[in-house]
Amino acid sequence: MINNNHRYLFLFLLCLSTQLSLQAQNKFDEYAQAKVYLIKGDYLNATTLLKKLITFDSTDIELKKDLAICYNFQREYDNAIQTLQPIVDKDKGDDQCFQILGNSYRALKLTDECKLLFLKGIAKFPDNGPLYNEMADLLWSIKDNSCIKYWEKGIQKDYEYSKNYYNACRYYNIIGEKAWCLIYGEVFVNMEPTNSRIPEIKKILLENYRKILTEVITDSVLSLKNKFTQKYLGTVYKQYKSVQNGIDVTSLSLLRIRFIIDWFKDDNTEFPHQLFSFHQSLLRNGMFESYNQWLLGSSDDLDAFNSWTKIHQQEYNEFINYYKSVIFKMQNNQFYNN
Repeated sequence: MINNNHRYLFLFLLCLSTQLSLQAQNKFDEYAQAKVYLIKGDYLNATTLLKKLITFDSTDIELKKDLAICYNFQREYDNAIQTLQPIVDKDKGDDQCFQILGNSYRALKLTDECKLLFLKGIAKFPDNGPLYNEMADLLWSIKDNSCIKYWEKGIQKDYEYSKNYYNACRYYNIIGEKAWCLIYGEVFVNMEPTNSRIPEIKKILLENYRKILTEVITDSVLSLKNKFTQKYLGTVYKQYKSVQNGIDVTSLSLLRIRFIIDWFKDDNTEFPHQLFSFHQSLLRNGMFESYNQWLLGSSDDLDAFNSWTKIHQQEYNEFINYYKSVIFKMQNNQFYNN
């Protein structure tokens, strides 16, 4: 039989449990509301709610990250730094803490502090592609060409993160390193085919094919490249006859078909690469010409591209439907630009 003391203790614990449950639910509801405010761009109300929640739980890093984001959007960068810097200093922050804090430093033009922050973040998260991209972008903003080392390292360490491919492509386009501009650019297009930056990269690809196929490259220049780049360029130049009558999407499509056949003719296993394996798969399935039209056609001649898709409507639609079902992913241990 339960005595009165035990009964009172049970009732007290029941009430306490109910109260804690209600508090937890209330916190969840308010945090969800803060997220809604943040998404809608109502940063003032989001900030008010997040600050309130932090007073009840000052150890919640997610709350502080969202608060710092609100401060950034309101250009209260000092407040954002004050919110996240203690977390990073205590070595408790995740990679997003470094990114959000870095944005605040950059907004205040605290370049040296930002550089040290990203280096610390990379040391803590050595396989994190976004942090390499942030570091490279910071260096690029101050015209420091060592930026490419971080984009390349980001590609090597986090091969499924797309932005390093995008920025490396653009960098190599500027400095005239055509081989890696073409490879990284096409990888990015296939990783994020619906990205708003795709037309820009498709145009860069077409321009660099035209440049690479109209320049004269000597054996001495080629010898300065690494083995993969030598093989890539050598295989491209072997197909030169394909474009002797002009460089357009039709001749480039033929060149790229011959390139893939040549690349794999000796059961090439020295340099496996997901992009070329994808090309080979499309070729085997009779879709490579449609893919090349999709990749280069609209940048080459929009009227000719539209005309081609009308004439080849069925095969182009089959390619588009197939392409939508494919998720292109780079593979580990396929980094050759070192």
